[in-house]
Amino acid sequence: MSIGEFVKSADFKSEKHAPVVVVPAGIKAGETFEVEVSVGKEIAHPNTAEHYISWISVYFQPAAGPIVQVARFEYTAHSEGGAFTEPVSTFKLKLDKPGTIIATSYCNLHGLWEGSAEVAF
Repeated sequence: MSIGEFVKSADFKSEKHAPVVVVPAGIKAGETFEVEVSVGKEIAHPNTAEHYISWISVYFQPAAGPIVQVARFEYTAHSEGGAFTEPVSTFKLKLDKPGTIIATSYCNLHGLWEGSAEVAF
């Protein structure tokens, strides 16, 4: 059995678990740009002690070549001390090739999810 068999995907506009990758228009090869990843962009994901997003990992799959992990975010406060971490993160990235940015996230109740965004120059 492959881990891919357990990863779910859906349109984030209708599914609160699907990670969303937001990249700006007009990206240029070799120039830094900002990437935002989140879960619950259109439909809020619960953020309680019983139901939460633990992490988001981000990968880049060039049109040709191996996939590369480019970021990972841990959301560790799930009511401890009255703190709740929201699963939203931003980072900067520079690419020399077009391809796909893929985000995977983990919900403690509903498992692994993925979402993606294409990067073209």
